[in-house]
Amino acid sequence: MKTLLTTLMSALLLAGCASQPVARGTADLGIIIERASGHIRIVENSTHTQLANVGGLGDLSHAAAVFSRDGRFAYVFGRDGGISKVDLLTHQLVKRVLQAGNSIGGAISSDGRIIAAQNYQPGGVKLFDADTLALLADIPALDPATGVVSKVVGLADLPGHRFAFSLFEAGQIWVVDASNPRQPVITRYPHIGQQPYDGLATMDGRYYMAGLYGEDGVALLDTWYPEKGVTRVLNGYGQGAEKQPVYKMPHLRGWSVAGDYAFFPSIGHKEAIVADNRSWEIRRHIPLAGQPVFVMARPDGKQVWANFAFPDNDTVQVIDVPTMKVVRTFKPCKGVLHFEFTARGDQVWLSCRDENRVEVYDTQTLERITTLPADNPSGIFFGWRAGRLGM
Repeated sequence: MKTLLTTLMSALLLAGCASQPVARGTADLGIIIERASGHIRIVENSTHTQLANVGGLGDLSHAAAVFSRDGRFAYVFGRDGGISKVDLLTHQLVKRVLQAGNSIGGAISSDGRIIAAQNYQPGGVKLFDADTLALLADIPALDPATGVVSKVVGLADLPGHRFAFSLFEAGQIWVVDASNPRQPVITRYPHIGQQPYDGLATMDGRYYMAGLYGEDGVALLDTWYPEKGVTRVLNGYGQGAEKQPVYKMPHLRGWSVAGDYAFFPSIGHKEAIVADNRSWEIRRHIPLAGQPVFVMARPDGKQVWANFAFPDNDTVQVIDVPTMKVVRTFKPCKGVLHFEFTARGDQVWLSCRDENRVEVYDTQTLERITTLPADNPSGIFFGWRAGRLGM
């Protein structure tokens, strides 16, 4: 009888253990945005495994994500103004708040304490406690000099609990010091150029750059020397070329630094712009198959991958950085919206929105490794972003 009870107890303990989530390192996890259904898929890089599907995240038609400092939580920013905090280990939606009418992304502070959301409607930036998602501060995008209210774009984190962002209508860059998040301090840089449409911070946190839609050029702020103000770089990059209709705005978050060069997607032109990453002078224009949306470097900087706006959104090209030449053009699927490299760049994952799948490629052989099903996938975000600036 005692032996039978011992056996039963052991079986119950094993059953209980089997029902618990498998212990995993968060650096190997990531998410795939399913834009049409309001779901995300939690995935594991090394095994190409889909671990869970988490729903109830609202309108994800233009969703972005950042990660907590330890990589356990993903904060997903929806187009409907929602912020969703998802536990990647327990596969649970922990908290969701609706904080605006129309929002296109966010950032997390360098110490991981503050979540910032950028908003189209009503405009402005809001700061939230990363643990509770309680509102800490509301920063309206109102230019005190002109009374103009702007859509906010290009929100990025900077070292020292700071955030930088651009005001589309006002043509300004603002830097917010959130050391005291309930009383943030704002520094404004006016007259940066017409209609900044997106922005980014370099991975060392030194430069903040805003792309201009209303004119050819990029506004640059050197945060090491903020007293010098904003300068203009890449002026007239499309000069001499016939202006083309823009089918999809390129994503400056998809630009990249590779070695001594920075690669930018050109607005309305079928090319990548290559600039020196210290002088910011244009060094080369690389002809491409279409209007680029993302121009992203493999982590070691030897390759740059590009995808394109309609009607060329079935195409991907790979640029070899030492030769500055396209070394491969292929058509993996219809509607390639986004790609994400693994932390050390051995693989790249591509989202195929129109064919409901994600494809994984070996970046050395440029051959496909595997395919995973996904419902209208768009953004792919991996947990290694938790330790990077400007992501």
